[in-house]
Amino acid sequence: MPIPEDVTGDEIDKDVRQELQSLPKTLADDVARNLVMVARLLDEDPEGAYAYSRIALRLASRVAAVREAAGFAAYANQKYGEALAEFRAAKRMTGNIDLWPVMADCERGLGRPEKALDMAGAPEVHKLDKAGQVEMRLVAAGARRDMGQLDAAIVTLQSPELAANSVQPWTARLRYAYADALLAAGRESEAREWFAKAVEADRDGSTDASDRLAELDGVEFVDALADDDEEGEDAASEGSDESEEKD
Repeated sequence: MPIPEDVTGDEIDKDVRQELQSLPKTLADDVARNLVMVARLLDEDPEGAYAYSRIALRLASRVAAVREAAGFAAYANQKYGEALAEFRAAKRMTGNIDLWPVMADCERGLGRPEKALDMAGAPEVHKLDKAGQVEMRLVAAGARRDMGQLDAAIVTLQSPELAANSVQPWTARLRYAYADALLAAGRESEAREWFAKAVEADRDGSTDASDRLAELDGVEFVDALADDDEEGEDAASEGSDESEEKD
């Protein structure tokens, strides 16, 4: 697959670059450029990211960073079995447990929420940093919801991180998940409160909390561009009718 000329491979994280030093330089550069494309396309073009990840995997399957990138590309395309296999491979190579929450979420994607809950209670969770532990809590709550256990999902999300006033990278998503669980349980007034709190914390627009809040408040958004198009069509139609009458 073509790679833009401005992609040099130097854009990748220095730790990944260090991993690639075990490869011949030309090969390392090729792998690095494909990994850059995976990262660049992952959110907006998951299929494209997946295609580049397969190339990197074919070139350097024994590099943990490549297996991890392939895992995230597969995950973004809902290929959960494949993603889980790649994450497990990366974990075996490095011994790093940072991927534990996303591995558990793959189990959810494969229709095995009970397995995800088992992982949420495993010793590995205590080795995660704060962000990883919050992510694991989100996955566990999702698993509870998969099993129809709404009240348990709500309790799972109740934590010091949820109650904290300080805003962390995970705060908006945690508050959003809590609000969504409350709404699913029919606790609308509480849900509205927590959607509002999620909006306050969502500085980069990572959730649609503002839309959910507006929906609860009965606010309807009007597409101004669509209205303009309709008015233009109506005007054109009227002009056509007038022209026909004159004829």
